[in-house]
Amino acid sequence: MEREYRNPTFEDFCDIAEEFSLCMNDYLYVYDISGDTYYISQRALKRFRMPANRFHNVANTISSFTYPDDIALLADDMKKVASGQRSERNLEYRWIGVDGSPVWINVKGRILRSPDGASQLMIGCINEIGQKQKADNVSGLKGESSLQEHLKLLGDQFKNANFLRIGIDDFKIINERHGSEYGNFVLRAVADCIKQCLHPFQTAYRIVSDEFLILDLSGAGYEEMNQLYHDIRSAVDRVISSEQYKAIYTISAGLVSLKELKSEDAKNYSQTTKFSEFALTEAKNRGKNQLYLFQSADYENFLRIRYLRSSLRKSLEEDFKGFELYFQPIVVSTDGELFAAETLLRFRTQTGEYVSPLELVSILEESGLIIPVGKWILKNALEMCKKCREKYPDFVISVNLSYIQLLKSPLYEDISEALEQAQMPPTCLIVELTESGHLENTPVVQNVWKKLKKLGVSIALDDFGTGYSNLINIGNLRPNIIKIDRSFTVKALRNDYEHELLIHIIKMVHRIGLNLVVEGIETRDELTQINTLNPDYIQGFYYSRPCPMNEFVQKYLTAEITAVL
Repeated sequence: MEREYRNPTFEDFCDIAEEFSLCMNDYLYVYDISGDTYYISQRALKRFRMPANRFHNVANTISSFTYPDDIALLADDMKKVASGQRSERNLEYRWIGVDGSPVWINVKGRILRSPDGASQLMIGCINEIGQKQKADNVSGLKGESSLQEHLKLLGDQFKNANFLRIGIDDFKIINERHGSEYGNFVLRAVADCIKQCLHPFQTAYRIVSDEFLILDLSGAGYEEMNQLYHDIRSAVDRVISSEQYKAIYTISAGLVSLKELKSEDAKNYSQTTKFSEFALTEAKNRGKNQLYLFQSADYENFLRIRYLRSSLRKSLEEDFKGFELYFQPIVVSTDGELFAAETLLRFRTQTGEYVSPLELVSILEESGLIIPVGKWILKNALEMCKKCREKYPDFVISVNLSYIQLLKSPLYEDISEALEQAQMPPTCLIVELTESGHLENTPVVQNVWKKLKKLGVSIALDDFGTGYSNLINIGNLRPNIIKIDRSFTVKALRNDYEHELLIHIIKMVHRIGLNLVVEGIETRDELTQINTLNPDYIQGFYYSRPCPMNEFVQKYLTAEITAVL
């Protein structure tokens, strides 16, 4: 029911609002509708990008610090308030914070009318609906905003604290299998386990979802914090046992000792929070159910990988700028004639930094970017092959495949399309799959392999001798070519047992109708010794290091192939 506006004036309400605002987290406001004047709690100036806490020309002024997408919504609401169409107000929209970010608010208010029924004042309250809770009702612990307030009070003590961030491993699976109600039980149970293991000067908070943070101000070292983690883990195990193993789960933890950080990082809550997030993630990445102590070197490597991933994405957006293909010849062992070339990927960042192939491929595979990059490699390698066939009609190009491409892309279709666009026959292409990678005899692998071989593409098993499932993979994948890794080659040249083993491998490969490439030949003496074993092809620095296309063309298309050593 509306209240009649009688005695208090606009100024009276402003004074009352200011007094009450000192006792609450929300913002009180008074809007003089007839006088077009607005007042809001003084401390709102510290949170929102408003010109003052008292202003005129209300509709336009509030619009100036309202998030652009919500201005139309605000204008409609203000129009209804000013015209008297609305006696109460309940609106959710965004204001712009002092840092420029949008802040969700809920504005509630009611109209006070004069005896003649005219709208005179609106009084109400504004609260941030996106603000982090100070406490968590599920776990019974305080929330992150309470942690931040605690740290502000600590002053210099903050820089000597320990952050132990704890996460429940695979918590999503618990919710999926047993429902959110049981998931909440697990959260409460873990929180209770944490609380019962705490020592003096240690406080626990629920940070987000299934993650908790223990703030330690006791000056404990690594051993003490590690013992705390194991005590909590043992307590969790007892809960799981008491529940008859309804859900089996573990906890991981990341420890950040602020006294081990640079002084500027130790004083920065945002930075130390990032460190604790990284530390917990690293514990999970290393196998879960363990404690990881934050190391600056690991974090720097993490930042480097993130930078490289960003550089790679930018390169793709700029038509693969920074990528380059190198080629290394594969020659006939008996006469040194050029048979093929292996395509090798190289990359430099925008700053000119060279990224090693091992690191490059790892990041490409982890990010999934190996799929578009792999298509680019294939397209350009076939163009190179076409050029080489002008002098060597039977020249073949070899391209390395990632297991990620095999599992997550239409590999057969991509290869068929690339061959068609280049107007090249399938017999011009060798695809290499690294034996030391994640080879599996799955229907996916078998299907792609069979289709490629039926098409006429040759299959090479690379890095033979570096893994433990070589013979199995030969049987499962039925490759056309086996490539002996240099590490195995070197052992065979220096050790009688390994030498005898290589002899039998080559005989076996030939007996089942496969061809064999020996990689890593670097000297004339190595070449002479290996050739006594009758391999089909040779690859290595003796003939050439990997080189850019222009250099390869100059070496092998304008003159006969010659050794560089």
